[in-house]
Amino acid sequence: MQIRPRLEALIEDMLDGHIMLDEAMEEFEKLYIEKAYTRNKKHISQTAAALGIHRNTISKRVNSYRERARKHQSNGAGRRTNRKPH
Repeated sequence: MQIRPRLEALIEDMLDGHIMLDEAMEEFEKLYIEKAYTRNKKHISQTAAALGIHRNTISKRVNSYRERARKHQSNGAGRRTNRKPH
């Protein structure tokens, strides 16, 4: 599988969408870890070995993603209101 052409196409799309580098890198890392975590049936040690990083790093990152998701949900994201537009 040639990953470079796929990445280049994705980067072109991101640049066209004015995605900043820090946002792109943060999102890439999050998705990469989440996919590896799911693929390894949510075993921290197996995920860490698959990614070549320490298990504490995986654990901290997964916990921070969960915390952000909870904060996002508690801030009313995705809640519907029955109010009519003015």
